[in-house]
This record gives sequence, structure tokens and C-alpha cells, in this order.
Amino acid sequence: MRRMLTGIGLGASILASGVLLATPATAASSGSDFNVIFPGKKPATAYHVENTADVIGGRITAKSVISWEILEDQVVDNSKRFTSFKITTRLESRPGKDSADAVETSKTCDLTQLVNDHYTWFLIDPSNTCTAPSMIYDGEVFWSADSTIVYDIEGDGKGSITQELLGSPLVHG
Repeated sequence: MRRMLTGIGLGASILASGVLLATPATAASSGSDFNVIFPGKKPATAYHVENTADVIGGRITAKSVISWEILEDQVVDNSKRFTSFKITTRLESRPGKDSADAVETSKTCDLTQLVNDHYTWFLIDPSNTCTAPSMIYDGEVFWSADSTIVYDIEGDGKGSITQELLGSPLVHG
């Protein structure tokens, strides 16, 4: 009986190892950069967004991490820079490599107060990370993370500006 249980345990371990090896523990990321020039003497600022599609524990998630820094040595005008600054992160799928993307889940995060309160931000923190709800990973589908930022500069009179960002490479297999 003991040999039989050991054999069953060994078989289960081999099967579990095969399942673990068949499920990719991978992340695919890409970054986008853009600059914002403000009216008056507010400091011009460079923004960087890293979009990542990540497979963890049989689920896939899309997240966007944003960081920024001023492009000038001094801050002459420290007044409010944005009336609105929001990022929408999307988990997208497609049945074939060259097919069109379909949005599976998305989340919009309002970062207005954070970007107005800090001229520079390099931390990877929940406050500057927008994560779309995860889904069960299907290796037959091609997955990616994508995002869009919509912002409105205080006092420029131009209204909302949409910044399309580079999506992550495809995750598949």
C-alpha cells in the first residue's frame, strides 16, 4: 500500500510539474514617453508609462505604472498644473497574432492630485499604478496591456488632451 501511495504521489508531482511548466510565468512590458509644456512659468514635465501584461498563478493582468520628472532645474510657478489627469489601463486579447484587439477588462485611475502634488515621482507604488482586473489565462489567445491618458492642463484653454500609449508586447503560449 505504501508503494502504491508513493507511486501516486510521484505521479501527481510529475503531473503538477508538467502543469507548472506549461503555464508561462511571464511578463511583457513596453514604455512610452511624452512631455507636457505648461503655460506660464510652470515647469515642463516628462512622463513615462510602463504597460505590462503579466501572467501569475494562471491569471493574466494588465498594469500601467507612471513616473515623471520636471525638465527644468527650478520650479518658478508651483500652482496647479492639471484640472484632470486620468489613465485607463486595458487588458486586451486577440484570437490570432494579426487580429484586432478586444478589450477584456479595464480600469480608469484618477491621478490628478498625485501629479499636482509631486513635481517628480519615480516610486513603483499603488498610488501611481493602475491595474485592470485579471482574467483566467488562456494560452491559445494573444494578450496585451494597453493604456490611454486623458489630461486637461490648468489655464491653457484647450480642453482635454488624449495621449495614446504603446501597448505591451503580446503574451501567448
